[in-house]
Amino acid sequence: MSGNLTIILDGEKVFKAPGETFCIPLGSKHRDWNETEDIVVFIEVQTGTYFGEDDIVRISDDYNRC
Repeated sequence: MSGNLTIILDGEKVFKAPGETFCIPLGSKHRDWNETEDIVVFIEVQTGTYFGEDDIVRISDDYNRC
């Protein structure tokens, strides 16, 4: 939506600009963040039949979530 998003997807660093999309395959390791001083706004859409969060495996968590 705005700004330039940085994504690590299975070890590959990619950048997405406003209007660009990407898919995260099931089971892929991924992380996204803002490496700029500009505000980044993006929309995450989950698809499939199960929408719970109890299947998330956190490899690393800067925010100390459970």
